[in-house]
Amino acid sequence: MMAVMELEDKIHKSVMLNEVLEYLCLKPGMTVVDATVGMGGHSLSMLGQICPGGKLIGIDRDEESLEIARGNLKDYSGNFELAHGSFSDIDALLAKQNIGKVDAILLDLGISSFQLDSAERGFSFQSDGPLDMRMDRSSYISAYDLVNNLNEEEISTLLWNFGQERWHNRIARSLVRERQKAPIATTAQLSEIVMKAIPYQNKHYRIHPATRTFQAVRIAVNRELETLESALNKGIELLNAGGRICVIAFHSLEDRVVKLRFRDFSSREIARIITPKPLTPLLSEMDQNPRSRSSKFRVVERI
Repeated sequence: MMAVMELEDKIHKSVMLNEVLEYLCLKPGMTVVDATVGMGGHSLSMLGQICPGGKLIGIDRDEESLEIARGNLKDYSGNFELAHGSFSDIDALLAKQNIGKVDAILLDLGISSFQLDSAERGFSFQSDGPLDMRMDRSSYISAYDLVNNLNEEEISTLLWNFGQERWHNRIARSLVRERQKAPIATTAQLSEIVMKAIPYQNKHYRIHPATRTFQAVRIAVNRELETLESALNKGIELLNAGGRICVIAFHSLEDRVVKLRFRDFSSREIARIITPKPLTPLLSEMDQNPRSRSSKFRVVERI
C-alpha cells in the first residue's frame, strides 16, 4: 500500500479538475456517477459540491484502486457507493443501487498513476514487470495472451487499428519470430523487441518508440473502445434532462469515439453538444502534471 503522503500527492493531480467541476454544473442534492473513479480524485471534489444531500456512485474495473478511493472519500461516508465493474455496464451497476436516473456522468479515460507506476501491473515500458495490462485483474485475457497467441496478421492489425503504429508489420513479424524461441513474458522484453524492429533512423521519436505498441495492446486487452461506446450509449439514456456527460480522452482513437457518439446524440435531438471543439488543459496544468498534456475534454447535455 502506498504511503499516505504519496496518495495525497497523486490525488491532487486529477486531470482538468476545474473544467470537470465547471461543466458538470453540480449542485447539492444531485446524483452523479464517476464512471472511472480511480483513487477518487475527481470524486472527492464532486462530493464537495453535491453535498449535503447528494449521492455519488463510483465505478472502476480495478479493485485495488477502489479500495484506495474508499479511504480517500471516507469523510463523505453515506454519500457515496463504489462499484467494481466496467463502465460499459453502467446501467446494471446503477440498477443494483436502485438508481434509474442521474444528473451527471464523468468518464476520465486515462490510466491512473497508481496503475502506471506499479510495475507488477505491466502497463508501462518504464519499468520491467509481467506482461499483464489488465485493468480488471480478474479478467481472463492479458497482454501476455495476446502477444504470444495471436498470429502475425492479427498482431499487425491490432497495432495499426489501436496504436496507429507505422511499423506494425515489422513489429508483428519480430514478435512472432522472438516468441518461437521463448514466450514474451515481460514489459522489458516487449519494449526491446519493438525497439529492434523499428529502423534506426526512426527510433528518435518525440515519444518512446514502444508507446504506440503498448497503447494498442492495452486497448485490445481491455476492449477500451467497445466499452467506451457502450458506456456513452447507456449513459445518455440514464441522464435526467439538463444532465451532462463529461469525457476526458487521452488519444485520438477514443476521442473520435466520443466525438462521433456526441454527434449522433445531437442529430437524434436527444442531447446538445456543449463543446463543439474539445477543450485542452491550461499551460499551467500541463507544467504541473505532464500526463495531462494529451487530454481532450468534451461535454454533452441531455435535452
